[in-house]
Amino acid sequence: MDFIVDAHLDIAYNALCFNRDYRRGALRTRALEAGSAQQKENGQTIVGLPDMIRGRVGLTFGTIFVGPKDSHTSPLTAPLSYTTVPEAHASGVRQLDWYHHWQDREEHIRLIKSKSDLKNHLAEWGLQASPSGALSAAAKPRVPGSIHPVGVMLLMESADPVREPRELEWWHERGVRAIGPAWSGTRYCGGTRVPGGLTDLGRELLEVVAQLNMILDLSHMAEKSSRESLERFQGKLIMASHSNPQKITPTDRHLPDDVIMGIAERGGVIGTVLFNRFLNVKWTKADRKQDVKLDAVIRCIDYVCQLTGSSDHAALGSDFDGGLGAESIPAELDTSRDLGKIGAELLRRGYTRADVDKVLHGNWLRLMQQALTG
Repeated sequence: MDFIVDAHLDIAYNALCFNRDYRRGALRTRALEAGSAQQKENGQTIVGLPDMIRGRVGLTFGTIFVGPKDSHTSPLTAPLSYTTVPEAHASGVRQLDWYHHWQDREEHIRLIKSKSDLKNHLAEWGLQASPSGALSAAAKPRVPGSIHPVGVMLLMESADPVREPRELEWWHERGVRAIGPAWSGTRYCGGTRVPGGLTDLGRELLEVVAQLNMILDLSHMAEKSSRESLERFQGKLIMASHSNPQKITPTDRHLPDDVIMGIAERGGVIGTVLFNRFLNVKWTKADRKQDVKLDAVIRCIDYVCQLTGSSDHAALGSDFDGGLGAESIPAELDTSRDLGKIGAELLRRGYTRADVDKVLHGNWLRLMQQALTG
């Protein structure tokens, strides 16, 4: 069943920092941004609602992302960067409000906060999901000629906007259904390029995440904090929204085998990132886009499947427009419209249709349904 879930898009961040209007197609935005500061910093736009809809990318985790101010912070990103907890909180709230306003003003956006939201959203695509995430035709056909909407479930990337752990309840009430405690290091745990385990606040946060039945996202967490989370977290739901195997990309940004296995043993899901440098560690932005092929994406997905023994834990988390543009993704990919090529290549390599459906949508739908009530 052709339907794709992309588990990681920094939509609000791009709109607020780079003034990107996602109602436009990616190619139109590229033309308008040609030679601009936005394009120089964040690359050639990959995502647009028309590209998602035509590529049948019907559902995503839209992030609330905050990063600390440092020597690399630019005038464009400074308004959403932070040096203090109140600044991080304000930045997160600004993005949260943006998503709600986006749904209010854009007829093709659906914020997914409950099971009924997800059910109704899939029905608009003419689909229904089983608890396993498998899709079938909905009992009631969709209205012919209507435009498919895009569903957005909210994911907080870096927990520093949460001023203290119990405040997570407020964020949950407003629709946040998943949280990654780290980006770089935070008050809650070690993160990318900042080694360390969970802090006392981090341990408290995990307790609240479990109580709220939210999804815990290990992407960007330091190895020590990831391993401690796998041991300590009492919740049912765990993922790495956008991480690749460390055996393929040997940096602390990615997942060691034991962490991949720990996620799988908890029934979790791992989204493959489609950034060339994360697919081939030797690639740099000075190299050509064409130097990395779709084969590198398949290698990451297949690694997770082979290590865990099934296709139940591999998926997509593109991170498109997250500091990487079209010039930094594999040769065969240009916009979100091309994500279906990954499924076609998996089929060509001998994966069954059922396995490919799990990778493209089923595994994420299973996890999303488990995180939703009502």
